[in-house]
Amino acid sequence: MSKRTQLPVSALTLFALTLVAAPSLQAQHPEGTRSAPVEGADFRVYQRDGGLASFADILAEVESFDVVLVGEQHDDLIGHGFQASLLGAAFQRVQAERLVVLSMEMFEHDVQYIVDEYLDGLISEDHFMSSARPWPDYETRYRPMVEIARAHGLPVVAANAPRRYVNRVSREGPESLSDLPASATQFLPPLPYPGPSDVYRAQWDAVMAASMEEMRAQMDSMAAAEPASEPMSVAGEDEPAEDEEGEREQHSYGMSPNVIYSQALWDAAMGHRVTSALSEHPGSLVLHMAGSFHVARGTGIPERIEDYRPGTRVLSIVMEAVEDIDAWDDEEHDGLGDYVILTQKPENPHSTSESN
Repeated sequence: MSKRTQLPVSALTLFALTLVAAPSLQAQHPEGTRSAPVEGADFRVYQRDGGLASFADILAEVESFDVVLVGEQHDDLIGHGFQASLLGAAFQRVQAERLVVLSMEMFEHDVQYIVDEYLDGLISEDHFMSSARPWPDYETRYRPMVEIARAHGLPVVAANAPRRYVNRVSREGPESLSDLPASATQFLPPLPYPGPSDVYRAQWDAVMAASMEEMRAQMDSMAAAEPASEPMSVAGEDEPAEDEEGEREQHSYGMSPNVIYSQALWDAAMGHRVTSALSEHPGSLVLHMAGSFHVARGTGIPERIEDYRPGTRVLSIVMEAVEDIDAWDDEEHDGLGDYVILTQKPENPHSTSESN
């Protein structure tokens, strides 16, 4: 990856870099740009066991690590503001000694060259947006981080596996990737990639069970509100009536047993790209942004980083949007990450919290 040309710093970038100079994150926001989260009002920082901590505590630790994993909920705007603040602060803190690399789940590895072209000023942002397949609401959620990297010549790693190959795993299993030509596998981690650990699988099963229960409750509520003239078939008319209960549930909710291996492919792809970035930029500090499930409780990406580069020093930060940022829940939050950030959930009752 070429050395980046430093570009003029935008007002948003300046703000993201200046607000982190004070631990309180209470710097004034330039006119015309969106507000950044304020520590104490919008989010609270905790240690992994629920002890109170601060943004300054995190910042004091980052330089002791090779990788900082930040697990987000994808629709959490306060969390995204925190991510931009952390990136800017880490750059300010270590720039004299170390290169900071931004790694992102939000771009697939086959568009790395497009990301590089944009960072190098070779293409316009419009062409970047139309070609790089950025995630929804990119401008609000992820653009601030990319623009900080662009302004300061920081590499940005397109860390995710292309969705078309992840979908192939969902449909046909992980073994199906062996049929792909080298032109495809160059965008994937080394095959065969590691599957889910037993602990990871247990976490996945718990999440899926909770999701199934929520879907049942929603369907029951809909059925009670609008009784149908005929029984509703979720799975379709061709669902075998003699299926075992587990298989019937799987059909009913469209869940393939291969889905967990798709999730594991994402983990392996991101873990491999993070460790590859450390090899490409020796001595660097990699900040990787991903959905919280990929990071939480030391499974997923942390497991894969240890596979691909044993002994890598990893700091994990997991964010969760909650109704009350002062209400630590041992059962729910204990051990999510080395640091746990509780962000203030918006008052809109219809908002969702995507994390995978």
